[in-house]
Amino acid sequence: MPGENLTRTEARERAALLTVNGYDVALDLRSAIEPPPATGPRTFRSTTTITFESAQEGATTFVDLVAEHVHSVTLNGESLRVEEVFDGARVTLPGLRASNEVTIDAQCAYSRTGEGLHHFLDPEDGEVYLYTQYEPADARRVFANFEQPDLKAPFDFTVTAPASWTVLSNGAQVGEPRPVDDGTSALWRFARTRPISTYITAVVAGPYTYVADTYRRTFEGGGELEIPLGALCRKGLARHFDPEDIFTVTKQGLDFFHDHFDYPYPFGKYDQAFVPEYNIGAMENPGCVTFREEFIFRGKVTDTSYESRANVILHEMAHMWFGDLVTMEWWDDLWLKESFADFMGAFSLVESTRFRDGWITFANRRKSWAYRADQLPSTHPITADIRDLEDAKLNFDGITYAKGASVLKQLVAYVGEDAFLEGARRYFKRHQWSNTRLEDLLSALEETSGRDMAEWSKAWLQTAGVNTLTPQLTYDAGGRVTELAVLQEATDAHPTLRPHRVAVGLYRRDPAHGTLERYARAEVDVAGVRTPVAELAGAERPDLVLVNDDDLTYCKVRFDEVSLATLRDHLGGLTDPLARALCWSAAWNLTRDGLMPARDFISLVLRFAGRETEIGVLQMLHGQAKLALGSYTAPEWRAEGSRLLSEGAVTQLRQAEPGSGHQLAWARFLAAVASGEHELRLLQGLLDGTARIDGLEVDQELRWAFLQPLAAEGLADEAAVNAELARDDTASGKRHQVRCLAARPSAAVKAQAWAGVVESDALSNALVEATISGFDQPGQTELTAPYAPRYFEVLESVWASRSIEIAMAIVRGLFPASQGNQATLDATDAWLTGHPDAAPALRRLVAESRDDLARALRAQRVDAGA
Repeated sequence: MPGENLTRTEARERAALLTVNGYDVALDLRSAIEPPPATGPRTFRSTTTITFESAQEGATTFVDLVAEHVHSVTLNGESLRVEEVFDGARVTLPGLRASNEVTIDAQCAYSRTGEGLHHFLDPEDGEVYLYTQYEPADARRVFANFEQPDLKAPFDFTVTAPASWTVLSNGAQVGEPRPVDDGTSALWRFARTRPISTYITAVVAGPYTYVADTYRRTFEGGGELEIPLGALCRKGLARHFDPEDIFTVTKQGLDFFHDHFDYPYPFGKYDQAFVPEYNIGAMENPGCVTFREEFIFRGKVTDTSYESRANVILHEMAHMWFGDLVTMEWWDDLWLKESFADFMGAFSLVESTRFRDGWITFANRRKSWAYRADQLPSTHPITADIRDLEDAKLNFDGITYAKGASVLKQLVAYVGEDAFLEGARRYFKRHQWSNTRLEDLLSALEETSGRDMAEWSKAWLQTAGVNTLTPQLTYDAGGRVTELAVLQEATDAHPTLRPHRVAVGLYRRDPAHGTLERYARAEVDVAGVRTPVAELAGAERPDLVLVNDDDLTYCKVRFDEVSLATLRDHLGGLTDPLARALCWSAAWNLTRDGLMPARDFISLVLRFAGRETEIGVLQMLHGQAKLALGSYTAPEWRAEGSRLLSEGAVTQLRQAEPGSGHQLAWARFLAAVASGEHELRLLQGLLDGTARIDGLEVDQELRWAFLQPLAAEGLADEAAVNAELARDDTASGKRHQVRCLAARPSAAVKAQAWAGVVESDALSNALVEATISGFDQPGQTELTAPYAPRYFEVLESVWASRSIEIAMAIVRGLFPASQGNQATLDATDAWLTGHPDAAPALRRLVAESRDDLARALRAQRVDAGA
């Protein structure tokens, strides 16, 4: 990554100097299907012409370009010496005029890491598929440009590719492709875009299966809007594709945003491409949105998977306004698009689709991501200090997305939904096609709400950390509440106490029905250390007090002693699913914070998860229980905990309704925690057909899930894994095979996996991920122990030599957390102390892993004392 960084200072200086009028980009992708070269990467021709203005004649600037070779650079008709102006990442442009035109002709490399123009060879049918992914700054790997969000411009794309392919870009196709090479290839032209940033330009090319539809809307004034819709995937996934559901959610989302934003969708067509080996969930390229193809389900999945896909579709759609139409000036204000898209995705999901309980998933799953990120040493304000592109890459995190969305949900409660949406409408119209900072949005919201947004912003957007809210109660002799107060705490590191609009709910048991029901509720503005809730004075004594009932604010919730005792015995009796999800979330935070022994949390899951009606909450509990067992329980209790979870999973699997999502979730949980002979034998029987669970269809995806623990336990050898690949010789099957092979309990296997990921760059991003996932399995601590010191030895070389996406995967994924001991913590501290000048982004990743390990060791000590 040397030489490829860009600082905020450099970007500001360049933005002050330049105005970009337009790009003309020509990509020749015919080489994608040719045999690979004997040496070096496979490349494609990229020719870019940029017209731009300079505020200072005679000035010097630079164009961003990461290329294998530059054929020529022509500035204002003059040919520049390539060896003098191109350094591998930048092209220097000296002696600028007031108006300028530069043409750069280059050979750029196809990517196998998901960054730039990704090249995927489908093992199933030998077809090649291409797609681009740029955020934050990988467009320069495909064409020369000014790679920063505030230098927006219109783009003209032309693409030459095999004639049989489908080729898409941001703009609509102009005319029919023009045949070249005697008709074996063709040239596509695309309509000029509106002014957009480089990171949201896109090209998708290959023999994709394409399905079309149309969205139509009539506005109140009689105006008509027609948006061509497209959905596409690899041919090998076409039999699993369900474009009807994708189009249904798309149309519902477009209706919602047109109803609420009062600004017609501004980018013409709306294609949605599901692409292979994608590093992230999706990307909001206007008119050409890309998604990871795992959103096309090869087997049976729970409703949570469909809800998650719908949420992502709507999140990306919200970006068409928040991020594409109006874009942040620099990555400091990344939240201006991501927090809003995360919030609007959940809001539109609940209001416009069949997933009416989306706020429950948000409270339990999305906010859990935020709470973890906000307690790491790398936590930062929602409006972050982004010094350079490496900082930007790491800030696509739980703070920018989930905490930001949670804070916006709180803001809606604070200013009112109508004022919030009217502020958004004014923001779009005032800043369309331009770039903004925090104060631009706050100004619009202050106008519509009448609230002092500066103070709110200071508390919520410009400070880090999460507050804790705890109820404090006193009673009279008759058992009625004399006072209920909410106590607010903050950490020493982040001491800000914030204004919170919260609901406080009082619940009592109904012994006849075994339920916990809410009988009183009050909303209050919490401020400072202690806030009485006057409305609840005189209420009957509750069995449970739930602060932040209805999940209006962003905080960690604690309980008084009576409430906690009630939950230990009756959590499953809560009839309201959102209240129940909030209590599960609070119990998990208590466990992570070392205030509840991890074995107690596992006990709660074993006692009450079988009664959980919300499938998304259930699946979250499964993941948390597995993490609690592996990280937070005392090592000496772990075998017993493993036995309890494994047996409990079998019990619930057999009791679940046949064919239900709950049954499938318990089957997958069994695969994740199976450890005893009986449970492993059941998995083997389900695989070979000698065992059966009524209603459970063991499809191909479930077969792989069952095979992995058998491989990790040494009960499925290489031949068995390869035989399964023969049944499923697809790209997905290959990833599963690699994961299962790396999971086997053999020193030779671990050495091969380590070498494949760390010592070679031959694997694609997807196979790197699969290998890392299989490498470190429960019960294999001794096998992986030799790699703990090696991890620290290779950190800096990995960071220097690999792309940032792959480097991040290695640094995070191979951290020796499973060693779970003080020696590993000490080794981490020694590396951080001994490498003060390592790249800040690398130090951040190591420090985050160190914090997770330190938290785990604290929790283990608490659990050991239980």
